[in-house]
Amino acid sequence: MQTIAVGDQAMPAVGLGLWKIDPANVAQAVYDAIEAGYRHLDSAADYGNEAQVGEGIARAIADGLCSREELWVTSKLWNTYHRPEHVPTACQRSLDDLGLEYFDLYLVHFPIALKYVDFADRYPPEWLHDPDAAEPCMERDAVPLSDTWKAMEGLVAQGLAKQIGVCNYNTGLLHDLMSYARIKPAMLQIESHPYLTQEALIRTAQGYGMAVTAFSPLGSASYVELDMATEQESALAEPAIVEIAQRHGVSAAQVVLRWGLQRGTAVIPKTSKPERLKENSDLSAFALSDDDMVSIAGLNKNRRFNDPGVFCADAFNTFHAIYD
Repeated sequence: MQTIAVGDQAMPAVGLGLWKIDPANVAQAVYDAIEAGYRHLDSAADYGNEAQVGEGIARAIADGLCSREELWVTSKLWNTYHRPEHVPTACQRSLDDLGLEYFDLYLVHFPIALKYVDFADRYPPEWLHDPDAAEPCMERDAVPLSDTWKAMEGLVAQGLAKQIGVCNYNTGLLHDLMSYARIKPAMLQIESHPYLTQEALIRTAQGYGMAVTAFSPLGSASYVELDMATEQESALAEPAIVEIAQRHGVSAAQVVLRWGLQRGTAVIPKTSKPERLKENSDLSAFALSDDDMVSIAGLNKNRRFNDPGVFCADAFNTFHAIYD
């Protein structure tokens, strides 16, 4: 099993992304993934399925498929919990839902602070402050990211998280974070695929000693049903990738995931199909040449599918850009 260094620990380089897996199906998907050899699960409070993910983990452990210590479980702090007093309670809620005592990695989900929504009012709270308002919208909260990070550092001291990091940060925010962090971030998780290679951002993070995880590593597939991408925007149909796949006798998805690994990033493709679980993790039998790597990187279009500057305005009546 290929691993990537995260702080002083080794994280499996291929994980199962749990975003958009239906709560009714996710327990079985987690169980199937662990049975297929996965030991890295990428979760978040906002995914709305952590209790069911926990059921899958508990069943796999009870059946002797793995121990808790063999699993790497990541979760994320949601936007409404950025105030320091809410960070530990939000982390503990995710731990309770998952049936765990600690996270291997806990991340700030977005560099976006929204006004607090109590667990009793709505959980997960998602983006809208009051969905029943006459004109529902996001309501920002004036919380410095440095205050949130200090509270994240407290999670390590409390034993709730072994490693901490961030998602969806740009280079400017990384430079700023590294200037004040007492516990340095161990991970940057970002969208990255052949249409969004993010070379400068990855190089910046790795230069600071941070590991990088690519979410949506296959590109557009998860976004078509959300009307955030079109069927025609699949990198898997690119002639260069199809040719490489045919030459190696593997699928286009395997080529793209292998490209991600050879760039030095971890990848967390999402699927609930057992046959895809095996395909997405079976990446060690072939290697891409330097020319293959250059050819795939050359497909970059700076096409970001997961962009708050677009979807917040479209879906939540609030323009909130975090990327220029």
